[in-house]
Amino acid sequence: MSVWALGLNHTTAPLDLRGRFAFALDQIAPTLHSLRSSFEGAGRGRHPQVEAAIISTCNRTEIYCAADHMALDHTVGWLAQSGGVSPALLRSHAYTLHDDEAARHAFRVASGLDSMVLGEAQILGQMKDAIRAAETAGALGSTLNQLFQRSFAVAKEVRTATEVGAHSISMAAASVRLAAQLFEDLQQTRVLFVGAGEMIDLAATHFAARQPKSIVIANRTLERGEKLASRFGGEAMRLAELPARLAEFDIVVSCTSSTLPLIGLGAVERALKQRKHRPMFMVDLAVPRDIEPEVKKLEDVYLYTVDDLAQVVQQGQASRQAAVAQAEVIIDAGVQSFMHWLDQRDSVPLIQQLNAQADDWRAAELARARKMLAKGEDIDTVLQALSRGLTQKMLHGAMAELHAGDAAAREQTAQTLSRLFLRKER
Repeated sequence: MSVWALGLNHTTAPLDLRGRFAFALDQIAPTLHSLRSSFEGAGRGRHPQVEAAIISTCNRTEIYCAADHMALDHTVGWLAQSGGVSPALLRSHAYTLHDDEAARHAFRVASGLDSMVLGEAQILGQMKDAIRAAETAGALGSTLNQLFQRSFAVAKEVRTATEVGAHSISMAAASVRLAAQLFEDLQQTRVLFVGAGEMIDLAATHFAARQPKSIVIANRTLERGEKLASRFGGEAMRLAELPARLAEFDIVVSCTSSTLPLIGLGAVERALKQRKHRPMFMVDLAVPRDIEPEVKKLEDVYLYTVDDLAQVVQQGQASRQAAVAQAEVIIDAGVQSFMHWLDQRDSVPLIQQLNAQADDWRAAELARARKMLAKGEDIDTVLQALSRGLTQKMLHGAMAELHAGDAAAREQTAQTLSRLFLRKER
C-alpha cells in the first residue's frame, strides 16, 4: 500500500495561485468524487480503489491518497486541470510527498508546526472537518483513516506534552498580544485592516479569534477587500474612505505595498479629536511605512512598527525551539508507528489467504471425522485420523518444496522450515 500527498501552501505558492485550488467544505464531497472517478479512468482501471482526502484552508490545499500503486503524476495533472493551470506551473509551487514523508507532513500540519503561526490550533479543527467530509463522501478507507486518526492523536500529545502552542512566532500574534495589554476586552473593540495581502490575512485571522465587535477591511480594490472581509463576517471599504472613517476604529493594522504613507499625522489628529482622545492602537507592518512616523508622538496613540514587533517576536525564542524539538520527537515516534502498521498491512492479503486455506482444511477433516463417527468408528481412531489429516495437509506444501529445486534452494527452504516449524518454546 502506498500513501502520497500533493499540496501547496503559504510558503510555496502566492495567494492568487492558492485561491485557484481553494475548496469550501461543501465542495469537498463532489471534488473527491471527481478525483476518484479520474483514477478509475486512468491506467485501464489500475487505480479503482484509491482512498482520498482534501484539506483546504486559506493557507493551504493538500490532497492525500492511498492505493496499491502510487499515482502521483495523475494527481498533479488532475489538480492542475481543476485549477486551470499547467502541471508544470503547479509543480513549481507544490510539494509532493509519499509514505513516511507524507505521514510526517500530516502529523506536523495537525500539530501546528507547518502553520504560519507556530502551534496554532485552528488547523487541527479544519483537518477534522475535512476528514469527516471525506468519510461522509465514502472516500476514506482504512489506510487514510489510520493516518489521520494517528495525526490527531500526535497533535494532542504535542499540545499536552510541549509548549508549542504557547509560543507564537508571528508578528500578527504579537500585535494581538500588545493590543490585549491596552484594551481590557478586545471583544469591545472595532478593528480596521488596511490592505488585503497575506500579512493582513494572517493578522485578521488572529484578531478574529478574539471576536472583536467589528472588522473592516480597507483596500484599494474593493472586490479583494470584500473577499477577505467575508471570511470574518466583516465589512469592506475603499481606501478613499479611510480619512473620514478613521475615528470609528480602536485598532488599526496596516500593510500595503504603497511607496508613500497612507495614514498621515493630520488624519490621526482629527480622528483623536472625534474620539475625544480615547486611545488608538496602531500597527504598521509595511516596509516602507504606511503610517507617518510622527504619529507615534501623539499622546493617545500606541503605534508599533515592524522593528518594534520584531523585538516582541524574539522573546522566548529558546523556549520555542525547545518546544519544537520536543514536538518533532513525538512526531518521529508517530511516523515510525504508522509505517510499521502500513508495512503490516502488506501482509494482510496473505494472512487472509492462509486463514481461508486452513479453514478449508479444517472443514474437510471435520466432515470426514463426522462420517467416520456416523459409521460407528471408535472415537480414538477418529481423532487420530483427524489430527493426522490436518498435519499432512499443513505439511504437504512444505515437504514438496523441500524436495524441489537445486541444492542451494533446498538449503534455503530447510532453514525457513526450521525457523517456522522447529522453534523451541521459551
